[in-house]
Amino acid sequence: MQAADTIVALSTPPGRSGIGVIRISGESALELTRSLLNDLAFNPEPNRVVLRPIFEPDTREIIDRALVTYFKSPHSYTGEDVVELSCHGSPPLLLRVLDSLLLYGARAADPGEFTMRAVAHGRLSLTQAEAVRDLIEAQTHAAVRLAARQLGGELSARLQPVKDALLEIIVPLESSLEFVEDDLPADIARNISEKLSTLSHQVDEMADSFRRGRLLKEGLRVALVGRPNVGKSSLFNKLLASDRAIVTEIPGTTRDTISEVINLEGIPVLITDTAGVRSSNDRIEQLGIERTRRAIADADIILVVIDGTQPLTPEDEKIIAEATEGFCLIVLNKSDLEGFRINNSPRTDENQVLVPISAKTGDGLNTLCAEIIKPFSVKHLDESSFVITNARHFDLLRRMSDALHSSGSLIQQGASEELVLAGLYEALGFLGEITGETTSEAILSQIFSTFCIGK
Repeated sequence: MQAADTIVALSTPPGRSGIGVIRISGESALELTRSLLNDLAFNPEPNRVVLRPIFEPDTREIIDRALVTYFKSPHSYTGEDVVELSCHGSPPLLLRVLDSLLLYGARAADPGEFTMRAVAHGRLSLTQAEAVRDLIEAQTHAAVRLAARQLGGELSARLQPVKDALLEIIVPLESSLEFVEDDLPADIARNISEKLSTLSHQVDEMADSFRRGRLLKEGLRVALVGRPNVGKSSLFNKLLASDRAIVTEIPGTTRDTISEVINLEGIPVLITDTAGVRSSNDRIEQLGIERTRRAIADADIILVVIDGTQPLTPEDEKIIAEATEGFCLIVLNKSDLEGFRINNSPRTDENQVLVPISAKTGDGLNTLCAEIIKPFSVKHLDESSFVITNARHFDLLRRMSDALHSSGSLIQQGASEELVLAGLYEALGFLGEITGETTSEAILSQIFSTFCIGK
């Protein structure tokens, strides 16, 4: 990416549309626009929209009439002079306008180059820039809300006190290293150790929020598991409100996993119906059961379906034992039948939720859906809550936490200031990589390469 170039790109998605927006950014943005409009005296007022004809470079024929908006440096998205052309959304027309601007001397923008220039000119922090991408790619209401909050600088605001606290620890250690020949006094060492412990706990809490943040951003994976004929496929069809899975009274009907996406409170939920788990000599059924176990391992939430008209079997107990290694809900099915008994359910601990339902009538289905979405609902995401949604941020916070814990252990062991400071500066570096203060060009290029062209 050459910062001196004036860049151009289509900012709206490719394809036919009512309007197509072409963005130009750089020192020559206004000059290129004048050439395109065949008006060398064109001197628009910043932040005002004007209607102007666009001319074909060779014949000087009018090819469109566009709304032209000029944003003067530094009060623009990139911090440079920016011109946006709102043309009619014909793909050949937009391509002709882009080709004309390239002919006049612009360069086609690389993916994310407009936003990278915004970071370079201090218009956005790196975390805000990543929030721009997350906002564009958001697939859920929760993801939109989280990205909007991060775009407002929430993550940077949360990290600043962490940075300040880390510097407060580093300064006395550096002073001791420079001016004091003896070891740190015990009371000062103890005070630094306590501060490090508090700081480590704060960073750990931020990192631990990533699981919830990822689910809010990307959606949930839910697996229906249980013995044959307990009603998994019936429940699957009821959740989808369609006859997607074959349902019969013959055990082992479902031989493979079937997955479909439903929407619960704006969050996409991938529901997977699995083969019933039992001992079988049928090779095909065995393969289906193996896929069931993989689905259990991959799921964020496991719904163990139990037949509420029958006493609990050893197979039920075995399935529950496997499922409870993750987040598990016990679904007691067939509540519409006469033989249904709540005491046929397993003894659940206080962390397990038992939901009686009827996959046939739909009774209890709303309660089940509420329990699935409860830990991740947008309604539970209040202004005080904070979650990490970016895997890069999570990795750097984890590495920062490890460095802080290492320095904390060293100071408790009475190690030299140099060794303690090495870990603290490492943690400070990881923090800087999140905000962009110390991020290498290679990492920046990798981040912005994931952006769409035109943003």
